[in-house]
Amino acid sequence: MDINDLRSLFTVLSFVAFVGIVWWAYSGRRKESYEAAARIPLEDDLPLAGEQRADQVKD
Repeated sequence: MDINDLRSLFTVLSFVAFVGIVWWAYSGRRKESYEAAARIPLEDDLPLAGEQRADQVKD
């Protein structure tokens, strides 16, 4: 076994790991958590910056 065999083995293992990660990321079980993460920018949990400044001016 020389260095070229090791390089080929590493390439194949890297490809298998890549395919596994892609399969895991796009699996149906992850859809719900991805949809929840996609809604985060649209949710209003924090007050607007203008409202915070108005509260600070009252002091």
